[in-house]
Parts: sequence; structure tokens; C-alpha cells
Amino acid sequence: MKTITENLIQQKIALFFRNTYCLKHHSPRCCIFAVPNDSENAREQQRKVATGLLAGVSDLIVLIPNKTIFFEVKTLTGVQSKAQKEFQKQVEDLGYDYHLVRSLKEFQEIIQLKYCLYK
Repeated sequence: MKTITENLIQQKIALFFRNTYCLKHHSPRCCIFAVPNDSENAREQQRKVATGLLAGVSDLIVLIPNKTIFFEVKTLTGVQSKAQKEFQKQVEDLGYDYHLVRSLKEFQEIIQLKYCLYK
């Protein structure tokens, strides 16, 4: 049985969203992008911090008409770090939407039902 990792869930989400809402013929053309917070080594991490890396930033940021939405991706057993919880609070205090998702299906339901984006 294949282990479902956060990376695999995130890949499925990004592929689905890009193919469904981000192609040149979509109008309006939405956007999804990842925020890579991991580094190969300490030197690379220091360079990223010096250029603006912020611990706890959500894995994915989605831009739809007049909205910016932050998504943190976790496995069924994954938990948010302290920095991720602090980032979520900061984002929500600023009036933005933040969602923790554990599957492509959960992401699709949020996008399609809460934000009325349909295939």
C-alpha cells in the first residue's frame, strides 16, 4: 500500500487546480503556488531567511477573483507546528481565509462549495 505523504497530496491539489482554473483559456484565470519552506542544508536555510522566508507560512496560496486563500496540507495524522498555528492566526486576524486540508477531495469541496468555483 502506497503511503500518502503531504507532498503527494499537495502535488494532486496543485495539478487539479491548475488544470481546472489556471489555464490560459480560463476566464478569469486563477493562480496557485507553493511556498517551499524546506532547505537542503543550514546555509541554504539562512539564505532563504535573509531573503524573506517566514517560518509557518502555508504550503499553498490560491488567488481567485478578489480573494487570497491560504492552504496548509497535512496527512490524516499530521499536526500543525507552533509556527504554522501562529501564521494561521496572523492571516485570519488580517481577514484572509486559511484552511487546513488533508486530501484532494477536501480541497475540492472547499474550492467548489465555499468559493463557488466549479469545473
